[in-house]
Amino acid sequence: MTQPVQPRGATTSARPSGADPVAEPPGTPSVAGGATAVPTEPVRPAPAGPEGPKVPGPRRSQKAQRRHARVVIRKVSPWSVFRMSVVFYLCLMLVLLGAGMILYGMLGAMGALDSTTRLIRDLFADQTFAINGGWLFTRGLALGLLMVVVWSLVNVFVAFLYNLISDLVGGIEVTLAERR
Repeated sequence: MTQPVQPRGATTSARPSGADPVAEPPGTPSVAGGATAVPTEPVRPAPAGPEGPKVPGPRRSQKAQRRHARVVIRKVSPWSVFRMSVVFYLCLMLVLLGAGMILYGMLGAMGALDSTTRLIRDLFADQTFAINGGWLFTRGLALGLLMVVVWSLVNVFVAFLYNLISDLVGGIEVTLAERR
């Protein structure tokens, strides 16, 4: 008994559960005993290109599957700009205050603050001068909060200005693409 030879990549069709296992679909040549005839032509492998053998079936390249969309930013909400600016500048202020505290601690540990205090007392003949970290950081916090409000309002002004200009020129065009 011979088995059918199928080309590489071809699939066999599933039979219904009640079908006779020996019966073949109509139009298939068969040999006595119900076995399928062996094809007379030899099966040739698919030609290999520079990427390797070609796979049969509808297969698209990665570039063909990638979707692109062009979006025009015509309006920016000033309220969302204000919220994002406040959060951004608060984070920036906290980072700068933290860096200042670390620097103050390091200068104090090295003795640079004591040397600077002695130098200023000798230069200005003021024996009451002292570098007070608490005073410096409370003033730094107040100045930082003031700058958060000022720069957030500057960003809101820029958002209003962008909205006015985008009415004239049409906004900024951005192309979005999927990563694959």
